[in-house]
Amino acid sequence: MSYPEVLGELGSRALMLGNVAVARACLEHGVGFASGYPGTPSSEIIEALAYASSRLGYPHVEWSVNEKVAFEAAYGSAMAGVPSVVTMKHVGLNVAADPLFSSAYTGVEASFLIVSADDPGMWSSQNEQDNRWYGVHAYIPVFEPAGAQEAREDTLEALRFSESVKHPVILRLTTRVSHTRAPVTLGALAKPRLSGDFIKNVSRWNIVPMHARRLREELLSKWEKMGETLSENPVNTVEGPEDSKVLVVGVGLGYRYARESLHKLGALGGVRLLKIVTSIPLPRKLLVRESEGRSIIVVVEEGDPVLETLLKSTLYEEGVNVKVYGKASGHLKWSGELKADSVTLALASILGLNYRPEAPIKLSITPPPRPPVLCPGCPYRSVFYALRRAVKMLKVEAIYSGDIGCYSLGLNPPFNVQDTLIEMGGSIGLANGLAHVVKDKVVVATIGDSTFFHAGLPGVVNSIYNRAPMVILVLDNGTTAMTGHQPHPGSGRDALGREARRLTIEDVVRGLGVSRVSVADSFDTREVEAKISEAIRDVMYRGETHVVIARGACILDAMRMASSLKVKRPIYVVESDKCRACGICYRAFNCPAITPGEDGRVAINASLCTGCGVCEQVCPFKAIRVLEPGDPKWSKILGMEL
Repeated sequence: MSYPEVLGELGSRALMLGNVAVARACLEHGVGFASGYPGTPSSEIIEALAYASSRLGYPHVEWSVNEKVAFEAAYGSAMAGVPSVVTMKHVGLNVAADPLFSSAYTGVEASFLIVSADDPGMWSSQNEQDNRWYGVHAYIPVFEPAGAQEAREDTLEALRFSESVKHPVILRLTTRVSHTRAPVTLGALAKPRLSGDFIKNVSRWNIVPMHARRLREELLSKWEKMGETLSENPVNTVEGPEDSKVLVVGVGLGYRYARESLHKLGALGGVRLLKIVTSIPLPRKLLVRESEGRSIIVVVEEGDPVLETLLKSTLYEEGVNVKVYGKASGHLKWSGELKADSVTLALASILGLNYRPEAPIKLSITPPPRPPVLCPGCPYRSVFYALRRAVKMLKVEAIYSGDIGCYSLGLNPPFNVQDTLIEMGGSIGLANGLAHVVKDKVVVATIGDSTFFHAGLPGVVNSIYNRAPMVILVLDNGTTAMTGHQPHPGSGRDALGREARRLTIEDVVRGLGVSRVSVADSFDTREVEAKISEAIRDVMYRGETHVVIARGACILDAMRMASSLKVKRPIYVVESDKCRACGICYRAFNCPAITPGEDGRVAINASLCTGCGVCEQVCPFKAIRVLEPGDPKWSKILGMEL
């Protein structure tokens, strides 16, 4: 990806995503080490830093194998005195939670910024957790920007604060901050610190109980001091009359919603409006000072009522008697994203103001449903088709343990091959249990290549060690497709696009002790079906794990490569006189590029067809043929041989 705006001139204004503004702030601070694992809505931070590094020669930027390793790498760098940042989406912090808690005990020797991009509304996630609770639980301060410009400013302040107290800091973004594009005024790029020195200190860096007990007491004392300092931090601002009986507290992005709503209600100049960026630890003195003498406090925050809950406890302890409204009071929804109208309605109700939202536009027609589908030419489609055929031909009943990726769409008809879908690596993990307790069904765990390297390896080891009879189907398309085609250890390139050592999955699983390993071409349905059938028989009769690797390029990557190399793709057509309107190609195979006519006979939409050629294999009546053959290199591109 190209992010030239991240290298804009001092004082210029650039249109950039909130994520790119975070990356720019890292460059302006002099960050020397950046790591992460791709996950929407966080991915563009590392991508933008990688773009900058490829041109500046710094900082060190890497896509790590998972969030725990990414965290530990950045943590180690910060231990050695190099300003560091690690990025991930909210659920990624669960993977990194173990070192997260320890980092608060030891502290660091340079800035250490932990970027957690939360996803209210679950636009691309399996849950809606609010990672500010991690700040409370782990004793790590949390900064919350309110927009793209603030993302730059508050990231800089978070990095400076981390440096000053030698403590990790969480930067909590949300989808609308990460993925909103706005003009951002740029500061000067700083000279980075790229190397450091690790000073040995056994009593600090070794968290055995003898040292951890002392570090715990030091952390609690440090936490109290950080709270006092952050109460006076200038990123927290206040406006409106001091004698107002109403205080509206906007936290992070909630400030934007609150301010806009007050303006819409004509109440902006009549109430006190407090913008909170440093939400954790609670800026206690500031909030108590601003709460005294008020009759009503309204807290507007994205996610859980974290600040609202902590504020109520604090006001009770301080003897400040004031009614606090927000999510816990039921005026704002706990689930989903904040919405302008819902915040305005809540404020109008609490403040006793009249507000009538605009009536929604009513359509005289109902738009047809548009469920997400696999791309035309996606290698997963042919694999799922072959998997279903193998199970049907063998007359067995299967449990399909699924995972996180584009292939999650296999849960939909006509494939229905994702019975469970919990978290990264969960396919193999759950299959380890299912395989031992469900005796009359075969368990098939499906996992993508990036997810396999991220969290699949321990599950494979466990299956061998504990003799779990299951099929592990690894879908290897050579990239981390769902989050934007980032590389991984099996891609053969690094975050900066440089050639890197490629780890082949078959070598890895054999090294882990798997004796039964098969590799198939994802675009050859007969080969995939044969290899899966063989694996199922192995599991049923030998009672051991069998790994099948279906390898075929992500069609989007393949088409980009074909375009850059000027490789012609084949063109396919349907011979209508041979078509029997059986519907296999558009129902069972479910290719979006194939559409039926009124008589049920099909045609190929040339604007959608990618030239994968699988439909020719699928048609039982040989009604689909090549109209114009493609370059022989096209097959090599699909097979990931180029």
